[in-house]
Amino acid sequence: MAKISTRSKADLLVHIGIVVSLIVALFLGFFFIWLPYTTNHGQTVTVPDLKRMSADELEDFLADHDLRYEISEDCTYVAGAEPYTVYLQYPRPGTKVKEGRKIYLTITTPNPPMIIMPKLVDQTLISAQYALTSNGLGLGKLKFVPDPAQNSVLKQLYRGKEILPGTRLPKGSIIDLEVGDGYGNTKFPVPNVVGMPLDEAKLTIKGSNLQVGTVIEVDDPEKEVGTVLKQNPAAKSGATIRVGEIIDLWIVGPAENIDESPEQ
Repeated sequence: MAKISTRSKADLLVHIGIVVSLIVALFLGFFFIWLPYTTNHGQTVTVPDLKRMSADELEDFLADHDLRYEISEDCTYVAGAEPYTVYLQYPRPGTKVKEGRKIYLTITTPNPPMIIMPKLVDQTLISAQYALTSNGLGLGKLKFVPDPAQNSVLKQLYRGKEILPGTRLPKGSIIDLEVGDGYGNTKFPVPNVVGMPLDEAKLTIKGSNLQVGTVIEVDDPEKEVGTVLKQNPAAKSGATIRVGEIIDLWIVGPAENIDESPEQ
């Protein structure tokens, strides 16, 4: 076998050039031939929109698109959505991915989880709305009623009935609220209950969206027991009152079993 001479400087340069050329060829071959071949470089597919697709259709559909999938254990309930259909996916539709890429899916469940009803009474309307949203519940009808606590929740109702804090109910349930209107701004003439029996006077006051305040016992031998002798505010000409305000009463005594504290 002939021996290559490297005695001259020219021979040495030739050999160095050959070695460098081989290294460059190996480098280019690795990155532009072998590596793309083993990683399917340049072979991409577009992720389809899988939303609302049933779980039974996924395997064949994604196999036709050279994709795989994995269903998340954290499935979710969506009101009005068809059960066992795709609700969320990652990567998003339209994304370019390699063939064989795994698509992660969230599937809807048929039954909503149970939620513990929070206490909304005595909270402000804004706080109650936040509490409903954060607990997965919805705000239904708002009914404003005469009460000095303006924008304060007075009652929480589910399907027309009061619901107590701690009660379990389905996620997404709609809760109606009764809220104080701060008595509003509407004024009207003070009703006159002087001369009425106490029970009739109370009905008249409540029927006017007012409250019976303190009931005071006084002596008057000429009047029948329980008759209203005086009221405050008085029903004089031009006197007005607002919804929800209090009328105190003076009646002929003795008045047994009469609550002397303002009625709520």
